[in-house]
Amino acid sequence: EDVIVVNKPAGMVVHPAAGHYTGTMVHALLSHCHFLAGIGGVQRPGIVHRLDKDTSGLMVVAKNDASHCHLSRQFKNHTVRKEYQALVFGRMESPAGSMTLDIGRHRADRKRMSVHAKKGRAALTRWNRIEQYDDCSLLRVCIHTGRTHQIRVHMSAAHHPILGDSVYGGKKCIARIGNDVVRSALSRLSRPFLHACLLGFDHPLTGQHLEFTQPLPPELRSLLNMIRECTCSS
Repeated sequence: EDVIVVNKPAGMVVHPAAGHYTGTMVHALLSHCHFLAGIGGVQRPGIVHRLDKDTSGLMVVAKNDASHCHLSRQFKNHTVRKEYQALVFGRMESPAGSMTLDIGRHRADRKRMSVHAKKGRAALTRWNRIEQYDDCSLLRVCIHTGRTHQIRVHMSAAHHPILGDSVYGGKKCIARIGNDVVRSALSRLSRPFLHACLLGFDHPLTGQHLEFTQPLPPELRSLLNMIRECTCSS
């Protein structure tokens, strides 16, 4: 009655915006939960956070005004736990790390974000290495802030862009993968290898802490298994 947790597929825009007037996650939600209309605004009913269009994984949506206010406060106070799995280019020098570079609009390209913006906002990203292969690494990434494109921007700034990311360099890096089979498979990747795998928050009515997990979608899981078979891992 208070919240709904959704596993958003890659390729779906969260809410209507310029160029995306139909087929969004909001449209899908309204077809199932008609009473969402108006909660949090007409264009973004129930929405308290977003995932990029080509990022898959878990989102929570408010089903009434009280839940919307409570969840929004949790996101504002950075008490929501958000973890992702990401496949990045290159081998990580250490098993864990963090990045604190401010993020803001790119000075020349307003559709992109950058760590060199004139007016950046504080951003904290922590990562742990899950597996490491010849030319890439599988990471578990936790964001403590929710800046636009945060993980993609931070990993690119660290010279480990997310593979498949055509905006922040991860697509170009595929040409530098040494294994022919892996390089060919990654070149067909039509999205960044980024998935929201864990979401934790306090229930807005009961206060109980809830955590939800979602494994990699089949296309990313199959690709990862192929990489494991074709390259050395550690």
